Amino acid sequence: MASLLRRKIIKTGAEQPAEHQLARTLSWPHLVALGVGAIVGTGILTLIGVASDRAGPAVLLSFVVAGAICACAALCYAEMATMIPASGSAYTYSYAVLGEIIAWVVGWSLILEYSLVVSAVAVGWSSYAVRFLAGVGIVLPDALTHGPSAAGAFGINLPAVFIIAVVAGLLTLGTRESARINSALVILKIVTLTLFVIVALPHFDTANLTPFAPYGYGSVAGADGVKYGMMGAAAIIFFAFYGFDAISTAAEETKNPERDLAIGIVGSMVACTIIYIVVALAAVGAVHYSVFGKSAEPLALILVQLRQPGIATVIAAAAAIALPTVLLGFLYGQSRIFLVMARDGFLPPALARVSERGTPARVTIVTALFVAVIAALMPIDVIASLANAGTLCAFVAVAACVLVLRRRSPDARRPFRMPLAWIVAPLAILGCVYLFTSLQVVTQLSFLGWNVLGLVVYFLYGRARATMVV
Repeated sequence: MASLLRRKIIKTGAEQPAEHQLARTLSWPHLVALGVGAIVGTGILTLIGVASDRAGPAVLLSFVVAGAICACAALCYAEMATMIPASGSAYTYSYAVLGEIIAWVVGWSLILEYSLVVSAVAVGWSSYAVRFLAGVGIVLPDALTHGPSAAGAFGINLPAVFIIAVVAGLLTLGTRESARINSALVILKIVTLTLFVIVALPHFDTANLTPFAPYGYGSVAGADGVKYGMMGAAAIIFFAFYGFDAISTAAEETKNPERDLAIGIVGSMVACTIIYIVVALAAVGAVHYSVFGKSAEPLALILVQLRQPGIATVIAAAAAIALPTVLLGFLYGQSRIFLVMARDGFLPPALARVSERGTPARVTIVTALFVAVIAALMPIDVIASLANAGTLCAFVAVAACVLVLRRRSPDARRPFRMPLAWIVAPLAILGCVYLFTSLQVVTQLSFLGWNVLGLVVYFLYGRARATMVV
């Protein structure tokens, strides 16, 4: 039993073998842009429709609740990232603090999270891209714009596969080049959302907020098995806020991780929370939620309803151009987690090698192939719901790491010391557990099944190959 809880000796990037070292090219502006790019995306451009369908105008409170829980988790991440400035995010922290088997479960859950996030964003991007192309007279065959339908009709989402390939190619070129392009696209994304608010807000009508909470403020299962209500929507809209955890995976590529990681994580969360609330208010106030609740491109649809088809096309075009920043952030994060798990022996060691440019090209390509299959064949609401389960597991683990280290090593150096740790960290844990209970039962069972499979892989392959432990 003790061997299952053995803890990893953490090595920083400089202590890794030369073939495993990543290039340190990022500073805090890059990290803030990476965070904003990863956070502001599918959640507000696409999932606001799904969440509004489940909560009505009370989706505004869903954003507040999900944002508050994520803010608590972000503070926990900021403390752990500056204490342990190494790649791997929650997986690395869990391995150093909680033990090997817990780290494996967290890492396996992160594989689920990042794979599904990238896939969901690619599907969302596909919807906006198809709408934009249609607006300029290019109509793609329906069977090539979405996965198989519930009725059994064949389909494959080729635009989603295409954008994953583009972003993966960019990441293999170099981290600094990717960060520069990401920063430019983040600015475009903020301008796009500002344009939407400017156009939609003058049409605000309080009648669109009635009934405010048609399914209540809790989480209730509908006849279709979907969880409705304000908290049910919060469990989905939670997807919209995470992305700051991708920043923590950049520790080994950050010039001054002890300072810059905390700025990147906390700064991006504050900026994105403000953006989300303003955009959501403009959306549900301009058009009744029942109109855009089922749409994969809700903001563009709202503008069409407001008789602004030209601006809707502009929004769709900007979304198609800017949404890849989310893909970049999460594909970046997932490849780094795969890289660290390969270093530790849990995945084939060949995946841990980096290219001459200092990027993990091999693992990035493997990751891209994996998520492209998911994006090509699965619908966005199913993908997002499953992704949230993996994220909630990781957030609970990081908050637990903070509390354990506060007790085990109270005098340890903490470049960023989160305030009110014994209040904030438990709130993060309780909030995440409650959101997990608000997910669909099929999502909960799928998550448990995924981790049962993970434990089988651990005992048959990973445990005997684990390295660098005490």
